[in-house]
Amino acid sequence: MDRRRFIVAGFALTPLAAALSACGKSDSWPEGMAEIKWDRDTCVRCSMVISDHRFAAEMRGGEKNVVFKFDDIGCAVFWMRDKQKDYPWLTETATRFWVADVTGSGDKWLEARKARYAGGKMSPMGYNYGAKAYVEAGAIDFEEMRQHVLAKGK
Repeated sequence: MDRRRFIVAGFALTPLAAALSACGKSDSWPEGMAEIKWDRDTCVRCSMVISDHRFAAEMRGGEKNVVFKFDDIGCAVFWMRDKQKDYPWLTETATRFWVADVTGSGDKWLEARKARYAGGKMSPMGYNYGAKAYVEAGAIDFEEMRQHVLAKGK
């Protein structure tokens, strides 16, 4: 193949390459949420790799739009309590706070403070609460779940 045909072929394949590169991109992340790189990102509290798509959580806020990622909603609850002095914006309503829907596979995200939490799930750090978008028998709200997690004292 001569040089000219090679260049023309390269330009002709560029749109195909661009289309294929978008195949790996997920549009399931809510606006403003930083993508979690499964099996690579670690929980900011316990340093465990975030791999279970059903229990991950993320917070984002402050002047610098800081992102914190968690492998379990319980880690996020303790982080909020323990880091309040360092990051006073953690409990502000403007702080974005997402949690994975336990019924999904990392493709459904809920606002953590509005989600309902069902106990009895086996979560990565043993806090054992899974978030759901709908009310079901025995499900509790964020504040009640938070109190239960803090009472465990891990």
